[in-house]
Amino acid sequence: MKLKGKTVLVTGAGRRVGKSIALALAEKGAQVAIHYNRSKKEARTVVKEIEKRGGTAHAVQGDLAKGRDCERIVQETVKVLGRLDVLVNNAAVFFKTPLFEVTEKDWDLTLDSNLKGSFFCAQAAAKAMQKEGGKIINFADWSGFRPYVDYLPYCISKAGVIAMTKGLAKTLAPKIEVNAIAPGPILLPENLDPMEEEEISRNTPLKKVGSPQDIVNAILFLIEGTDFMTGATIVVDGGRLIA
Repeated sequence: MKLKGKTVLVTGAGRRVGKSIALALAEKGAQVAIHYNRSKKEARTVVKEIEKRGGTAHAVQGDLAKGRDCERIVQETVKVLGRLDVLVNNAAVFFKTPLFEVTEKDWDLTLDSNLKGSFFCAQAAAKAMQKEGGKIINFADWSGFRPYVDYLPYCISKAGVIAMTKGLAKTLAPKIEVNAIAPGPILLPENLDPMEEEEISRNTPLKKVGSPQDIVNAILFLIEGTDFMTGATIVVDGGRLIA
């Protein structure tokens, strides 16, 4: 699939990696729906940046923890931009949850935002893609394969995304390809201190933190680089999974 003239919905596209993905896909000639929940100002800034470069974009708000919002986000994308060819399920929540401090609220927020939201966005997107076909790219995490302590609800949600990707790929073949990307340390949480950042780099076999461009490159491969791949999870983690 070539991106020029296609329409892509990127969830959580107002900042960080989602923003980089949206800008890169727009550069390739795609119309981009910029989803946000609370980052309205940032999302509108991304839209203006794309339009300034001669592209087409639209900001759409929604809480991915609510199934009805997921459906509305997709419907608004199709209504405003005319079609939907690619869904990038990028949005997620990530915060520390030591086992004996996890509350039901923490669990629901994490699983609803990271797994439930991705599922219902994919469901709505698949309906929109049934006639012409398309691609769905989910965001997992290397910790979905090898969970680490103090973030168990997050790791569980990402393990679910990996299983969901396989199930959707089987269900939606042959017209819709479904794959996932499992990042490692790309953009580190903003609240980490220098010692924690150094430890992460030291424990990564490639001894460095990745950049958003590493994820963008994987996204571009799944969209434009191949039309013969589905149900796979590409790990982009500097070797963390094998460490």
